[in-house]
Amino acid sequence: MVSREHKRAGLHEKLQLLRSITNSHAMNKASIIVDASKYIVELKQKIERVNQDITAAQTSNNRNPLPMVTVETLEKGFLINIFSEKSCPGLLVSVLEAFQDLGLNVLEARVSCTDSFRLQAVGGENEEQSEYIDAQVVKQAVLQAIKNWSESSDEQE
Repeated sequence: MVSREHKRAGLHEKLQLLRSITNSHAMNKASIIVDASKYIVELKQKIERVNQDITAAQTSNNRNPLPMVTVETLEKGFLINIFSEKSCPGLLVSVLEAFQDLGLNVLEARVSCTDSFRLQAVGGENEEQSEYIDAQVVKQAVLQAIKNWSESSDEQE
């Protein structure tokens, strides 16, 4: 049989664990449990907000999903990946124009735009260009090109 002291120590340990998880500063058992209940209510509210955000994002993505963009810095240039689950007629031209505006030369590219849109390009900075371009600038330019393309394709529909 487990002694009364052993049970009490186990309960005390569990209360301390509960106290630390819920960030409670209470010292007695009832207050720790009240703080834990409040913490659970807060977590439920956070979950509800996240679920609402997910639903809103899925709804907006179903209406007008914009392509995903990643830009990585290479030794001499950038690796640009653009992906969309749907075909995006005219997007390639917009993206290439953004590269040109930045002064990036496309050194290598793979493009697929049959059922989905996928572009993987290696762009190098133009040697005559005086200012330095970083990955964030390239990504912003590509995102702006996608936004402009999206707005113009929405107007045509």
